[in-house]
Amino acid sequence: MALSFIALPLGLMFLISGFLINGLQVLSLVLLLFSRKAYRVVNMIMMDILWSELVWLLDWWAGVKVRLYADGEAMKYLGKEHALLICNHRSDIDWLVGWLLAQRFGCLGGTRAVMKQSVKYLPVIGWSMYFSEYVFLARSWAKDEVTLKAGYRSLKGFPRPFWLALFVEGTRFTKKKLEAAQEYAASANMHIPQNVLIPRTKGFVSAIANLREFVPAVYDMTLAVSNDSTNPTMSGILKGQSSTIHVHLRRVPIETLPKADEEIAAWCKEAFVKKDEMLDDHNKINSFGEDLYQPIARTKAPLLIVIGWGIFLLTSSIWLLRDVLSTWRGCMYVAGALSLISVLLEVLIGASQAERSSSKSSSRPSSKSSAVVKTEEKKKK
Repeated sequence: MALSFIALPLGLMFLISGFLINGLQVLSLVLLLFSRKAYRVVNMIMMDILWSELVWLLDWWAGVKVRLYADGEAMKYLGKEHALLICNHRSDIDWLVGWLLAQRFGCLGGTRAVMKQSVKYLPVIGWSMYFSEYVFLARSWAKDEVTLKAGYRSLKGFPRPFWLALFVEGTRFTKKKLEAAQEYAASANMHIPQNVLIPRTKGFVSAIANLREFVPAVYDMTLAVSNDSTNPTMSGILKGQSSTIHVHLRRVPIETLPKADEEIAAWCKEAFVKKDEMLDDHNKINSFGEDLYQPIARTKAPLLIVIGWGIFLLTSSIWLLRDVLSTWRGCMYVAGALSLISVLLEVLIGASQAERSSSKSSSRPSSKSSAVVKTEEKKKK
């Protein structure tokens, strides 16, 4: 009840503004008849406005602190180039942390991700992702192989820097999934993870093969919750619960990655072994190395956007509902609409929960990837 009371005005603003932007996105489809570039630029602007509301929720409402650890060379490129971003999937809001970083470096509207197909049917969030050309998967490689290739190649010629996020673990991290991954790793004579799951490399191999020509770098990002913070959730953020997230970012020039598919898959697996070891060290010292810490001050743009939406929607509502609220029947209609919105908010919040994500085969690599790992083990021996 308390969550609904807090979430309702914030959610109402997000949903109404989101539906308005979804409507504008539908109208923007006309631009495809003349210029795909113009369509993309317009949608990037709209996404920057919409996603800034969620960045405000994390940054200003809940006061979540994000500490970035990266070397000086990587900092020169952030927000100035296309990049494929791979990350461990630790919490319910990893995607939102990524959006916050993208907003800091001026490319929030250019964020893209590979998502499960069901997400595109979610009102506002899913619909806006669909119009913004996110890549949606059916989680069947026979279907997804073609979808991924087409989605990756379509990004060629993108008018502004984009970050394409790929969660190669295939699902969010939970204790149960970690135990399954450890059991499989032991049976396959692989590194036994303690802090990450075993990456599923087919999508990553496809990404490198199809993006290498026009994407200059892979951002190998590792997320960890500070030892003195609780694991953040969307419901907690709506309640204003703060936490501290540590992000380590390693920029890897894509030209330095191997060419053969098997070697790319092995590189990805090794990257997650390094993440696991890095997270072990982080658990001990609660840092990724203070010599790499890069202060990133929050900006006022999300705050101004939320204030603007709030004033616009409040004045519009007063003007539109002044006659409706003068009768009992009108009040009942409004109460019913608010109840429906509350249910919709619960659905959207529930979609972000780790417990809802599928664990089927998520902790195990494909048979082809397993064969690659075993071959590598034999070579080492």
